[in-house]
Amino acid sequence: MERLFERLFHGLVYTQIWEDPEIDLEALALGSDHHVVAIASGGCNVLSYLTANPAHITALDLSLAHVALNRLKLVAASRLPSWEAFYRFFGAADDEANVAAYERLIAPYLDLQSRTYWEGRSLNQLGRRRISIFERNAYRHGVLGRFIGLGHAVARFYGVDLRDLLSARSLEEQRHFFETTLAPLFDKRAVRWATANRLSLYGLGIPPAQYDALAGGTDMRHVLRQRLERLACGFSLEQNYFAWQAFGRSYADGASGPLPPYLRREHFDALRARVDRVEVLNRSITEYLAGCPSGSADRYVLLDAQDWMTDDQLNALWTEITRTARPGARVIFRTAAEPSLLPGRLDDSLLQRWRYEAELSQSLGQRDRSAIYGGFHLYVFEG
Repeated sequence: MERLFERLFHGLVYTQIWEDPEIDLEALALGSDHHVVAIASGGCNVLSYLTANPAHITALDLSLAHVALNRLKLVAASRLPSWEAFYRFFGAADDEANVAAYERLIAPYLDLQSRTYWEGRSLNQLGRRRISIFERNAYRHGVLGRFIGLGHAVARFYGVDLRDLLSARSLEEQRHFFETTLAPLFDKRAVRWATANRLSLYGLGIPPAQYDALAGGTDMRHVLRQRLERLACGFSLEQNYFAWQAFGRSYADGASGPLPPYLRREHFDALRARVDRVEVLNRSITEYLAGCPSGSADRYVLLDAQDWMTDDQLNALWTEITRTARPGARVIFRTAAEPSLLPGRLDDSLLQRWRYEAELSQSLGQRDRSAIYGGFHLYVFEG
């Protein structure tokens, strides 16, 4: 099952990342001289970090698809003529003009590996070129996009249109929709089966090891119901673009609703000016750090990757983080369960060199609008 999950994750999984970049930015407290080392995923985080003006970002991912997506976004930011064109491509992501713009303005400047990926044809796209997803709502593609689509189909089978949540005009109306319409779905036979089946949750990016951490010995159905409740009514729709993606499978029409920082009009000029500060590599974060000089990085973004790691992999990663960290360096990550996974698994000689910001971590986790993780964690290097 682990090997099957790894195979799935070598393709396109996330067209939008599901960690809140504004929470990341608050935790990272980026300075203009900082070198950020981050797992790339869908790139929403990496490009959003550029709005805070760091010196350099190294974005790493084992998926060639995610590497190609990050490089596509960076070239597009530098070559498309305006914010409107950039938003049409990556915000709306549902227009034939995007493919024409790719051919004329992006492809000539894209590296060969990424261009080969986007111009290649895929069974998932029924033989179409992969770049065509940007004329057919890119957010409905990738492993997670298709999984969300399946969730919508199951809800429709039971007479529920998940898009109706987006008509709510207040948090009270959002909560009413959840309690009267969404919550009862978790008692349906198909939903009960799916939430009890580890393989069916691969589309949410939940591997077997993370499934156990997330369930915590309880019924997974109750855990997922709790997370969906927070996503549906924990934050106003005027603030939470993750809810728009989950229940509407897109951002609000015409950029009229909340957006990640990198897609906002007011950040476009800065984004365009700073794209050359990002390098995107198809490598593991441990492998990359092993080749870096000591004391060469300031910020590390691990997403939820540690949930998938063995103790040996975890210690190898933190050995390199500790070696390459400058004084005051920060590491952020998320976990399926609420507690940090480092105590009891990471060697004490490593862990004691880092200070865990428990209160701030809890506060930031409570304000993470994606609402799908159990815990957010911030560690500061003490030397």
